[in-house]
Amino acid sequence: MVVPLAGAIFLIVWIVASVDSALNLTEHFLEDEKGHPLYIPGIGILTVILVLVLAGLVFTNFVTDPIKVWINHQIKRIPLLNTLYSSIKDFTEAFVGDAKKFNEPVLVTVNEFGLKKIGFLTQHDLKSIGLEEDVMVYFPYSYSFAGQVVIISAEKVKKLDMSPTDAMKLVVSGGVSGIGH
Repeated sequence: MVVPLAGAIFLIVWIVASVDSALNLTEHFLEDEKGHPLYIPGIGILTVILVLVLAGLVFTNFVTDPIKVWINHQIKRIPLLNTLYSSIKDFTEAFVGDAKKFNEPVLVTVNEFGLKKIGFLTQHDLKSIGLEEDVMVYFPYSYSFAGQVVIISAEKVKKLDMSPTDAMKLVVSGGVSGIGH
């Protein structure tokens, strides 16, 4: 155990030192008081990191962002494609975007026999459409990314004490993924 660990640490240190030495430009510009080239450890690695960060910033701001803006503008000009694209984009961003929408799993009683469904609360306030006492719930279908949106009385909705990820896995898997796995 000691020999492989020591060997791995040695290789990592050797690789970092080699890269740092090869890319360290201070020897070409700085001299000590005797006129000898001055080597500052770590400057080569720092230079690589700085160049990569700057290249990433330049590439993102001046290459990829303008392309994204142009493509979005072109898509918005095509009526049917725009509708489909924006719907699919909103749906996927609800799962993986910065503003995840399916983050409140709920249990909804859907009939007088006590049938319950697991869903996700997507709208708390429906006053703007004249439904003050109702909420909007999304019910994903099992083994699918399709689902159904319903408006239901808030009193029929109970928040679940489980993570949104576990709730989605449970519903999409048809209940076979288990609870809390």
